[in-house]
Amino acid sequence: MTNENRNVRRTVRLMPSDAEATEVLQEWVEQADSLLDVSALDLSGADLSGADLAMALLVETVLRKARLVGADLYRAHLEGAVLDEAELSNAVLVKAELDEASLRGAALEGADLGSASLYGVDARSACFRETRLNGASLIDVRLEGADLTDASVRETSLKAILDEHTVVRGLSGTLFGPAVIDQDGIRREIDGMELERWLNDRGARVRVLGPRSDGIIYYAKFGEGYSPSNPQGIVRRRMVNGVAHDEAFTRNLRWEPTDYLRLYELGNNEVDHAVISEAEAVAFIDEVKGQST
Repeated sequence: MTNENRNVRRTVRLMPSDAEATEVLQEWVEQADSLLDVSALDLSGADLSGADLAMALLVETVLRKARLVGADLYRAHLEGAVLDEAELSNAVLVKAELDEASLRGAALEGADLGSASLYGVDARSACFRETRLNGASLIDVRLEGADLTDASVRETSLKAILDEHTVVRGLSGTLFGPAVIDQDGIRREIDGMELERWLNDRGARVRVLGPRSDGIIYYAKFGEGYSPSNPQGIVRRRMVNGVAHDEAFTRNLRWEPTDYLRLYELGNNEVDHAVISEAEAVAFIDEVKGQST
């Protein structure tokens, strides 16, 4: 990408009314190689349509009624962001982190949320028409009144709250439940064939996959002075119902949650790692436990 094209991708069509946010955006536009960090700032009403916001830091950023049409938000951090009534049509949100964000009334028509993480998101009355949700994790997401017309799912975790006003006509692909159905204020959890029938009776064309475990992949961590056969630590990734659970074997002599693999994928870790067998992982654990006695 040329500097000229990069500058075009950094053009802010309309600055927000907040002075501090405007100053930060202006500095970002002028510095071609800087990463945008507007965490906790108010960008309400700003127009960043078409902007390159890949891996941008928008944690708890207020983007109410902002325009992000066609914006590239690949791997962007939007945890806790407020995107109520924002325009995100045709935006790229592949592998974006949207946990605890608010998307009430947001327009995501034609957007790509492949492998995105949406945990605890409020997406009531949001528009997901023709949105690609393949591999995304929608856990504890509120979709009452949302429009998923012609959206696509592929091994998507749709553990969401739906109601009679949730539009699923043309929704197609495969997904994991269970979902919660809110009917007249009474909620009940459904899964499997019952969830499949509920969706397909309303015009969807989906298959609900049964619970499964996709196995465990073990990794040896090694930096200077270490190697895969002599690691400084080990981590594992467990896939449950299409959702990755990463854990490290810690000094507490047990498996505990870790962000290591996700941070490594974002380029934030210098320690390398390599796949090892279960037997090698067990041998490492036995050795560590032996040293602690």
